[in-house]
Amino acid sequence: MEPRALIAAVRRGEALPEGALARFAAGLATGEVSDAQAGAFAMAVMLKGLGEAGRVALTAGFRDSGRVLAWDLPGPVIDKHSTGGVGDPVSLILAPALAACGAYVPMISGRGLGHTGGTLDKLEAVPGVSTQVSERELRAITEQVGCAIVGATGEIAPADRRLYAIRDVTGTVESIDLITASILSKKLAAGLDALVLDVKCGSGAFMKRPEEARALAEALTAAGTGAGCPTDALITDMSQPLAPAMGNALEVAVCMSVLSEGRAAAPRLHDLSVALAGRALELGGIPGGAEKAAAAIASGEALERLCEMLAALGGPPDMAEDWRTHLPAAEIVGDVTAPEGGFVTAIDGEALGHAVVALGGGRQVESDRVNPAVGLSDIAALGTELAPGAPLCTLHAATEEDAFAAAEAVRAAFTLGEAPPPQMPLILEEVRS
Repeated sequence: MEPRALIAAVRRGEALPEGALARFAAGLATGEVSDAQAGAFAMAVMLKGLGEAGRVALTAGFRDSGRVLAWDLPGPVIDKHSTGGVGDPVSLILAPALAACGAYVPMISGRGLGHTGGTLDKLEAVPGVSTQVSERELRAITEQVGCAIVGATGEIAPADRRLYAIRDVTGTVESIDLITASILSKKLAAGLDALVLDVKCGSGAFMKRPEEARALAEALTAAGTGAGCPTDALITDMSQPLAPAMGNALEVAVCMSVLSEGRAAAPRLHDLSVALAGRALELGGIPGGAEKAAAAIASGEALERLCEMLAALGGPPDMAEDWRTHLPAAEIVGDVTAPEGGFVTAIDGEALGHAVVALGGGRQVESDRVNPAVGLSDIAALGTELAPGAPLCTLHAATEEDAFAAAEAVRAAFTLGEAPPPQMPLILEEVRS
């Protein structure tokens, strides 16, 4: 089916012949499909949808448009993906915990997007770390350490990379069909045996409402499983930052604290990491996953795996013993205080994310350089009772001017009231394949 006919069929809502979407994906990768045709296809999918079978076919087509890895390892190859939130460095705890439990994790990750942070930016806050590695290096680190968190090479899902850029300028980013194929194709190209998804819901997530998060979780699990990779999802609360910090080096510091000191350093971050690890291990055929992951964190073995991985990516060899001295620190550090007393009843996570981006902790445009030291730490949690003038958080900035502007934005993101809000469960719902 040539591109014009396929676009017209999608626009009319017709069923597509077998192989049509795979051929279109191949054309995106080779350039046979023009930018105009790619944009028209994205808009047709946005308006009419593809249905479950179409999502599976497009996901597989994107995956197969480039290199697909194959492994011969003595344990399951598993991974996790988050749909994006604030203060969410789960991957830095989960990947080494999975490796310590006998799994292998070739985690292909991304950089910050919009108001949310990126795993690669967080890792590269560690001096010397480079996440752009060859396939040979990815294989070597995965086999030796058990986990490797790296960026995608140009050979991974090139069809998605091309369409992703076009979606950004044609107003078609929000399509669940295109989001599903984009997320899953890069993950499945890593040759996974199982995948667990963390679908965020709340003020700090892209999906604000439970029904939106559920629709995406159901689409992702069905498409991943349909494309041959058992896939489950947890819908999780993002009504506040997951960790008590936002900003690349500050989030790495929280992860190092959890891995070296235990759950008390960041209970919500620890508990979600353990829950996602448990689901991933069970999907991969390792029973009792949550208990094993918690034990790997408590024993320090997960910390050792993370530090081995950082060293293999060019980081300091003594990160486990001396991590505080290696992480960069901001020039300006000070508290943002509450203008009045009360309980923290709401936190606008997206506004906090934009404040961190404005500090230099993320990108306004793709070419921006990220300052790894800036951000927020010791963020007051929902339900915290504060006296007038008590800290809402500690702000880390490069200049006094940046700090002043960010402090105003941070204050506006917190709502204080006379009574604590109802407690939200960390895991809102499970969606199983």
